[in-house]
Amino acid sequence: MNILVAPDKFRGSLEAIDVCRAIEAGILLAYPAANVTTIPLADGGEGTAQILTRQARGKTIRIEVSDPLGRSITASYGLSGDGQTAYIEMAAASGLALLSQEERNPLLTSTYGTGQLIKDALDRGVQQIILGIGGSATTDGGMGMAEALGYHFYDKNNVQLPAKGESMHEVARIDETEKDRRLNAVSITVACDVTNPLYGPNGAAHIYGPQKGADPQMVELLDDGLKNLSEIASKTFKKDISNHPGAGAAGGLGAGCLWFLNAVSKDGVSIVVEQTHIAERIKDADLVITGEGKVDEQTLAGKVVKGLADFCSINQVPLAVVCGTLQITPEQVRDAGITYAVSVLNRPMDLNQAQADAFELVKDATFHLVRLFFSNR
Repeated sequence: MNILVAPDKFRGSLEAIDVCRAIEAGILLAYPAANVTTIPLADGGEGTAQILTRQARGKTIRIEVSDPLGRSITASYGLSGDGQTAYIEMAAASGLALLSQEERNPLLTSTYGTGQLIKDALDRGVQQIILGIGGSATTDGGMGMAEALGYHFYDKNNVQLPAKGESMHEVARIDETEKDRRLNAVSITVACDVTNPLYGPNGAAHIYGPQKGADPQMVELLDDGLKNLSEIASKTFKKDISNHPGAGAAGGLGAGCLWFLNAVSKDGVSIVVEQTHIAERIKDADLVITGEGKVDEQTLAGKVVKGLADFCSINQVPLAVVCGTLQITPEQVRDAGITYAVSVLNRPMDLNQAQADAFELVKDATFHLVRLFFSNR
């Protein structure tokens, strides 16, 4: 009996690798002869680079870069075992978590450090870069990242501008003569799970600016800046992607990646599924068990569970879901292609207790689920 275990993390209690171990323990308690394969997954957000690096039997690279305010910090990214692929999360260098509440100001922050991570990967000879762009502290349209890779920005008086949010509305010319030409030979895929346009009421500044420290006046200035940058970049690169789904991700870095890196954008689940070759592994499984902290309607819109459900349905392999909180109806479970769905909460308990006991709760729930599965065969 081949059982594939492929869960996301249980946020606040267990990382995906720990969920794998708990599920595997429950399986072997119920059915010791099972052949268990574990693959920790992610939806493209926090932790994705670490998981992909582990799956590629890679290593972690640590280098000195600039944080969102230009201060020197140590940031890391993953490099695959064959040295061909870099797994980068922009939050490692340009993330909101790197700033205190008082320091948050998207007029002053920059994605320059993200560009430094990309440049270091190019220095190491990679052929492919997977770039996650969640959790940003920035709204600079990717100007900082671009500057680190050789682009320069000038105002109407031909004065070079600092690459940060407040400069976007002054950009009159983009100079790419010193662009790092190695970008032309590298495949870059951006993990992006939002669909916001670059500017406007649903754009980067209005939707995400306030959480990065922008007051209403700053939001308007940033929105005008993103619109101006879009006009100049569209002329420079001969393509207008301001309404491309995800252009407004990470303060416009989504658009910046398409312009400055000639990247392609994919949802995070698709990237993880592709990089871990999980679709092929599902074909050989008799049962797939996945899970995450909360399964709700958002889960069914494209997270790990829904992605696996689609592959399992195609291959007619039953899918079981173990979760902390189950907030979908039986009808939604059925319609999503899920065979079993169970919450690990087997008695009344508060959040702190549930998080503290998460490993045992997942193990116990899996034990009962597997026993039920084999009793029905």
